[in-house]
Order: sequence, then C-alpha cells, then structure tokens
Amino acid sequence: MNRVKRFLPLAILLAAIALIFGMGWNRYLSLDTLREHGAAFQALADEHYVLTLLALMLVFALLTASVVPGVVFITVTAGYLFGPWVGGVGTAFAATIGALAVYYVGRTALGESLRRRAAQDTGLLKKVCEGVDKNTFWYVLVARLIVSVPFHLINVAAGVMAAPLRPYMIATFIGLLPAHIIYCWIGAGLNDILVDDPDPNLQSLFAEFMWPLLGVAFLSMLLPLALKLVQKWRARHGMDAA
Repeated sequence: MNRVKRFLPLAILLAAIALIFGMGWNRYLSLDTLREHGAAFQALADEHYVLTLLALMLVFALLTASVVPGVVFITVTAGYLFGPWVGGVGTAFAATIGALAVYYVGRTALGESLRRRAAQDTGLLKKVCEGVDKNTFWYVLVARLIVSVPFHLINVAAGVMAAPLRPYMIATFIGLLPAHIIYCWIGAGLNDILVDDPDPNLQSLFAEFMWPLLGVAFLSMLLPLALKLVQKWRARHGMDAA
C-alpha cells in the first residue's frame, strides 16, 4: 500500500501526458487556435465570465502539471479573454497549483532516487536542491522571477528536498505573477490586432508588443544580474554592520 501511495502521483501524471498527446490536444496550444476560435471564446467569456475563467484555470493547471510544452499560449489566451490583471493573476494561481502536483511527484515517487543523485551530482540539480533547501522562499522566488530557469526543475527539486509547502507556494505565485501579467498584456493586445488583421506577421506583432517583450527579456537576462548585485550589497552591508 505504501508503494502504491508513493507512485500514484507519478502514475497520474504519466496518464495525463499520455492522454493529452494521444488525443492530440497539444496541437491546439498555438496562436492559430486563438486566431480561429478567438471570437467564440470571447462570446463564451462574455456570457459565462466566472465559469469560463475557472475552466481556463483548470485547463492551465492540468497542462502545467502534465509538463506539456506550449502552455504560454493559454496565458496569452487568458489575457485575450480577461485582460492582463485578471488573466495574469488567474493563470499564475493555476500554474502554482500545477507546480504543486509536480512537487508531490518529486517528493514521492522520485524523491529517494533523485535525492541520491543530487548528493552525487556536481551540476545544476545539486545546485538547485541545495538552494531550495537552504532558503526555500528566497531561492524559489528568484528562480520564478528569472523565466529562463527551468520551471519544473524547481518543482522537482523542492519535492526532493521536502521543502516547506507554504513558502514554496507563496514564492511560486509571487514569482510567476510578473511574467504572467506581461504575457496576458500581449494577449489583451491581440484582441484588437486580430480584428484588423486576422493573419498578422511576426514583424507587426513584434512592433505592437515591443515593450512587453522587453519586459520578458528583462526578467530572463537583466534581473539575475540585478538580484546578484542586491545580494552582494546586502552581504556587504551586513558585514559593515557587524
């Protein structure tokens, strides 16, 4: 029975992945889906606002937990339907729930084997596990803000190290929020673009969304440098005070 409990989260996750790819649902994670069905989605959201938002959050959480690539298009769709603030908060919360599912897989089925591997590893896995174990809230928060850090590596590492659940979830939600608001901002802008041009080219999209795209670039490239400078300043300030 203990063995069943240990591997049940992993079995559910693998079943979800097999179902999504087996049914071909991953093909709908593209801009083409929004271009072809955006008007129908918008009408549904206008008629059943809360229900549509909850359904989108459920789909987002399931896709995040199933580790299917392309979930960013759901974030863009949320912005298209609900705007940057409601869409951003809703998808960030749903992503946190999805991350929690992977956390439990890392804590149960994969915990023992990955813990041994992390102890012997000299690369990224060991570094992430040590960071999560040392200061869960700060490390997870920084990792979520830096969108270039592998999302599910943090989830698995937190599960492997049995990180405290509350700081892990709070840091995940807060850290994901800026990027999700930016992507939803892009989705909200698509609403107007697709009305005037049903088949926009990349050049026009880049021109329209230059500032939010620069925001994503800031989170992935400049923010790590800024955070390191803050950490060095705090360490120096602490030494001076001592």
